[in-house]
Amino acid sequence: MKILFVASEGLPFSKTGGLADVVEALPKALVAGGHEVAVVLPRYRGTKATAVLMPSLTIPMGGTRLRFPAIADGAQLNGVRYYFVDDPEYFDRDGLYGSSIGEYPDNAERYAEFCRAAIEVAKHVWPADVIHCHDWQTALVPVLLRTSYGDDPLMKDVPVVFSIHNMGYHGQFTKDVLERVGIPPSVFHPGGLEFFGNVNLLKGGLVYSDYLTTVSRKYAQEIQTPEYGHGLDGVVRSRADRLVGILNGVDYTAWNPEKDRLIAVTYSAKDLSGKQVCKQDLLKVFGLSPEHLSRPLTGIVSRFADQKGFDLIAEKAHELMREDLVLVVLGSGERKYEDLFRALAAAYPGRVGVKIAYDNLLAHKVEAGADLFLMPSRYEPSGLNQMYSLKYGTVPIVRATGGLDDSIEPFDVEHGTGTGFKFKEYTGEALLSAIRQALHHYMDERIWKRIQLNGCGRVCEAVRGRASPSRLRSSRSGSIVACAEFRKGRYGIGTNGPRGGASHAKPKACGNI
Repeated sequence: MKILFVASEGLPFSKTGGLADVVEALPKALVAGGHEVAVVLPRYRGTKATAVLMPSLTIPMGGTRLRFPAIADGAQLNGVRYYFVDDPEYFDRDGLYGSSIGEYPDNAERYAEFCRAAIEVAKHVWPADVIHCHDWQTALVPVLLRTSYGDDPLMKDVPVVFSIHNMGYHGQFTKDVLERVGIPPSVFHPGGLEFFGNVNLLKGGLVYSDYLTTVSRKYAQEIQTPEYGHGLDGVVRSRADRLVGILNGVDYTAWNPEKDRLIAVTYSAKDLSGKQVCKQDLLKVFGLSPEHLSRPLTGIVSRFADQKGFDLIAEKAHELMREDLVLVVLGSGERKYEDLFRALAAAYPGRVGVKIAYDNLLAHKVEAGADLFLMPSRYEPSGLNQMYSLKYGTVPIVRATGGLDDSIEPFDVEHGTGTGFKFKEYTGEALLSAIRQALHHYMDERIWKRIQLNGCGRVCEAVRGRASPSRLRSSRSGSIVACAEFRKGRYGIGTNGPRGGASHAKPKACGNI
């Protein structure tokens, strides 16, 4: 099967969050399973291309306005072909989605052009059996396929899988965006893109795609509730028969302490001694004293946002630092949280190390050198770092939400089971209690090693449990294949999608494979 990914970011070319990791790892896994895969990305600043395939593509943008991006050919990596939509005015900028001031005011125009160009890639350059779109930036692909391309014999029946990586980001704009970017006005109604008088692009992806996935079983349940649905829970419930939640997979060719070239020394579950060397290296990199080597070292690698639970850390920061621990923090984002961690480093010199940046090398060093990894998220659709942590023998402390709840089993000292520590209530006191519980067990070397080995065992079991190569790193491939069969009517489904009178029978292959 030929599968075309359309995404606003993807490693090794661009990244702001976990979406980029998935867009790198999942295509590789699909290729390993025998599928042909290509990825379409914007050509952001610094992205290198090997050739220009289409020097000037005509893109209608509403009214008489036209734009003329190029389609550039990227490298073929791990069997995956990459294409870039090249429009320097739109994509050659310091940030992907915005600056320190806020989101770019022309994001609707930028990603409308990108979506139209991606469809043209599927039509003229790389014909696909199924298109896999990710988050609001690509949500116009299914909308346009079922409207503007509704009479195009080559494109009108191409099935679309739409993956929700974060329900909190809608791509919401005022009604005049319809005319600005050429969205057919016929879709502006409560059953389409209309959302309290505005245009909601994420809603378009939810309504007009053939099949929906999200990034954990728990998150698929959560987004159907008012608490986590961000106003779209009713829309998700109406498509529940075509929604499946599958925990994100991890690329263990990149995240494996036995082979990781970015850490001080390699190590394995059979011999964890190298982790102490990595801890010493991590202290040095963050400018902390080696005298802290015996203290529990807690790591954070994150985008700094309210979603990630940093308000809880702010609430309990000084109580936290009264515990016998060392803290290293890597990330960037909202100014108030950058200032919070800078202030903690100043208040507790030698015990708190902070790097305000995204740095893949340092991220690997934190995973390898930390004893504990902290993820107190308000909500977390999937989360990847907690799964990296299991592989590296770094014990996660997480809030029981989304993929964190699916992937981490709380430690039970009586039975010796569990892979980390969880708290349910979204309060600073609950967070502090979970941290204290972890620190208590850290003092017993035998118990701590048991937890570390449980984590590795959970990873190994997950890998062994996937029968085919395409499922090795992510089971979402099954849903992509199911979508193509779903739209082609192999399970008695019509080709009108969610707009027509199609049956809502569930395809046989849509379980959590």
